[in-house]
Amino acid sequence: MNKKEILERLRQGTPVSGEELGRAIGISRTAVWKHINELKRQGYVIDSVPGRGYHFIGAPDDLLPEEIAYGLKTQIMGQRIVYEGEAPSTQAIAKALASQGAAEGTIVVAETQSGGRGRVGRPWSSPRGGIYFSIILRPDINPGEALRLPLVAGVAVAQAIKREINLEPRLKWPNDIMIETKKVGGILTEMSAEPDRLDWVIIGIGLNVNTPHDSFSQEVEESAISLMEAAGREIPRVKLLQAILVEFESLYGSLAGRGFEPIRAVWKALSNTIGAHVVVTLPSGQIKGLAEDIDSDGALILKKADGAVERIVAGVIKLRKL
Repeated sequence: MNKKEILERLRQGTPVSGEELGRAIGISRTAVWKHINELKRQGYVIDSVPGRGYHFIGAPDDLLPEEIAYGLKTQIMGQRIVYEGEAPSTQAIAKALASQGAAEGTIVVAETQSGGRGRVGRPWSSPRGGIYFSIILRPDINPGEALRLPLVAGVAVAQAIKREINLEPRLKWPNDIMIETKKVGGILTEMSAEPDRLDWVIIGIGLNVNTPHDSFSQEVEESAISLMEAAGREIPRVKLLQAILVEFESLYGSLAGRGFEPIRAVWKALSNTIGAHVVVTLPSGQIKGLAEDIDSDGALILKKADGAVERIVAGVIKLRKL
């Protein structure tokens, strides 16, 4: 807490002495000096001005808890932040925390992941420069309604990107964020449930933000894009992550208070899937048809060539050109 208080006071812009900081916070000048050095090791630029004290110059580009929390306008999402420079998977850490009783809205953030994965166990390329985080949720819904949550997250991400970067992402059912025909992000959902209730849900979000194209793995380099590539400029990652958390909290509250229908309408407006001919890959094989709609639980409604209608709860979608 002392380090956070020091950082908040330094951000006010005027130099402040170690003696003043120590007196205001209730610690010694030596303790202040140690905290300042720790902040410098994290990448903060802090000058020592002779006769005046410490002067805040700038913050690192890392997604540090102090940076995410500074100015974050949420009540639940991100009020606890667990940060890792490198993690095997933010999902795995979040699942362990959820099992230990971590509060709803806790997020786990990593700069890189060595074992990131997407749906059906596919590897997710997680080079430095992206945003990779997982949110712990404890929604008061039935397990059958959990399919709505990645769609809620998709809308939140798309709206945050539009607001912060002025790009127009599209949503591909059930969990992809697209810029034109290329994938810029994905969403992974995992949960612990009993037949009639959910214990917890983990929403994992991975976004290619300031990711150099040559850092993508060979498997995805042709199909992936970063927001930096699409926008032609570097993106402030902390600000974008804060915007996603704000959008998600608002939509998550709307889901609890007003139901799924308003969010469903927005998701459909952002979708590149509804009205498209698709191939759905399932464990049992492939189905082709017209993606007509998503239902009240978020399942895809597929009309096959013979007129039969299939309700798809999970699967890998590929858009077809006729």
